[in-house]
Amino acid sequence: MSRKPSDRSFEPACDITAILGGSHLVYIYCERFWRKKPHVTASSTSCLVHCFDNGLVLLAEPLPWLSSVGFDIAIPAGAAFDPEDRQGLASLTTDMVLRGAGPRDARAFLGDLENLGVVWSESVGHRFIHLSAAMRPKHLRDALAIFSDVLRKPRLPQEDLESARQGLIQTIQAEEDDPEHQLNKALRYRFLPYPWSRSPHGVIDHVAAISWHEVAEFVERHFQPSGVVIGVAGRFNWDELVTWVGELLGDWKGSPPPAPETRWPTERQAHVPFDSQQTHIGVAYRSIPYEDDHYFLARAAAGMLGSGSSSRLFMELRERRGLCYAVGANYVVIRGFGGVICYVGTTSERAEESLEVLLEQLQNLGEGVTKDELDRAKAQLKSGIVFLQESSAARAHTLTQDWSLLGRVRSMQEIKEAVDSLSTEEVNQFLRDNPPRDFTVVTVGPRPVEVPSELLQP
Repeated sequence: MSRKPSDRSFEPACDITAILGGSHLVYIYCERFWRKKPHVTASSTSCLVHCFDNGLVLLAEPLPWLSSVGFDIAIPAGAAFDPEDRQGLASLTTDMVLRGAGPRDARAFLGDLENLGVVWSESVGHRFIHLSAAMRPKHLRDALAIFSDVLRKPRLPQEDLESARQGLIQTIQAEEDDPEHQLNKALRYRFLPYPWSRSPHGVIDHVAAISWHEVAEFVERHFQPSGVVIGVAGRFNWDELVTWVGELLGDWKGSPPPAPETRWPTERQAHVPFDSQQTHIGVAYRSIPYEDDHYFLARAAAGMLGSGSSSRLFMELRERRGLCYAVGANYVVIRGFGGVICYVGTTSERAEESLEVLLEQLQNLGEGVTKDELDRAKAQLKSGIVFLQESSAARAHTLTQDWSLLGRVRSMQEIKEAVDSLSTEEVNQFLRDNPPRDFTVVTVGPRPVEVPSELLQP
């Protein structure tokens, strides 16, 4: 197919890089806080909201200067819902539901989307399966109709199961050959609670054992309207949109099972052997969640630490000392939890020094930042807002993410004002109150890297 710090439970699922600019990973937990609501239409600043009686939520934000419209359908059926011995079931199911639905077989499904000029993609996170698309406004109703069949009437052709399985297995094999992926997998497993720390693509032996009946049962259990969020952005008519979604999905009934229970990891340090000349280093520490009033202070601090070629990590490890070929930091957002993940790619000979300097820079961050650093971080964050205004599909995706994280949508103006209001004094006070500490450290390479034990103490 051609397509493009608290101990609350949470779920990794969505990426809102476009909202904030720079590198940004998003992890979401939604404990059914979108409980069944009355049939209602409301407005959240620039975002329009309609909650259907069956629990489905429709969000929409007009971007009238665009000549396109995009939508994102978030289905709470991600990898965290895979049975313990069938990890990869959500990913395999996602492939299968897109091989024909309703009156269309696989060829007709792809052909009709291409004839409409729809650019679309799918992704599997830990909480959600996302189906995203962008098109000219006149084709919005037809595109929604095609994807509503995917939600309600997927064909799941049994003869296609083996080819879907082999494609997924090859993806997993490719990841196993990638040391950066191995680092991300091992670090996530020790930093985030299980099962939200699973690899969405699953485990080869598990994927090999999945039957067609298990795929069909997964669809029946998890493809239900309650908890589904549809975000639409671009040029559209709101009244028509509500009517169309109501006609297509309003009589859809059912509720998915609750999110699985989580357990927090206890291991804080690990080495993954990998035959290579390079060593990959990951360091993670807790910060504050997306819904916290001080979130943008934390996000700006993380940007100054490791986002871009003027960041502290890039300047110190790569430019001044020449220790590595890649370095950076991502901010991880979870409902009720936030964190920063740092990465260094270096030679095995310089791995220990690289880790020492990385940890030194993390500790120095708590001593404060300068106005010039903050100005650059604010410019990066605001540039993300500008880019977001130019993409209907990207903005639609962020609508579903914000709803899942906050139960509402932050407008682009709200984000801009929050970023503009940041001051050096506020950021430095935040860093004094919340210095980087209690690190989780994982390395991947030919030999272990010594980690000072005092840095791993909670």
